[in-house]
Amino acid sequence: MKLIVALGNIGDKYLYTRHNAGFMVVDLMSLNFNFSYKEDSKLKCFFAKTKINNSDVLIIKPTTYMNLSGESLSLVKNYYKVNNEDILIVHDDISIELGRLRFRANGSDGGHNGIKSVIQHLGTNKFDRLKIGIGPQPPIPSESFVLQKFSHEQEFILKESLKNAVDAICFYLDNGIEKAQNKYN
Repeated sequence: MKLIVALGNIGDKYLYTRHNAGFMVVDLMSLNFNFSYKEDSKLKCFFAKTKINNSDVLIIKPTTYMNLSGESLSLVKNYYKVNNEDILIVHDDISIELGRLRFRANGSDGGHNGIKSVIQHLGTNKFDRLKIGIGPQPPIPSESFVLQKFSHEQEFILKESLKNAVDAICFYLDNGIEKAQNKYN
């Protein structure tokens, strides 16, 4: 079973903010593949079990807020006995231009507090990621920038990016990280 972990913040206040790009991707997946999420308070997430192409997939949206995302991931990973190599984290990245995607097989947190929490709770930085570009960041603090909503002009680029991200995840599930990097990076 593959585990897709979308990072974001719960609540209407954060619904269409840049930091919720991960949530937006898996929400579009739920529309495209006709599944819905259920809340599990013990696992601190919304989750869905589904089949995408030939892969059994568990998709979660942590309810812990961004900076504590690793808590939920750790609970789900242990409960379902998922190996680290079967985890894909989907998250925003301010260093990547809006409309661009980047797969990565491992690495540092890059200043992203959600990824920092994931690394802390997994005890490793070796897990697959799909980064959704939300940049470039203007000269304001990153904490303010990531909590902004997308401008009207950026919404078209965002919609295309989300569609591409769903396609990229489907490709990744069938072909793995290396082929996904070659095709989408």
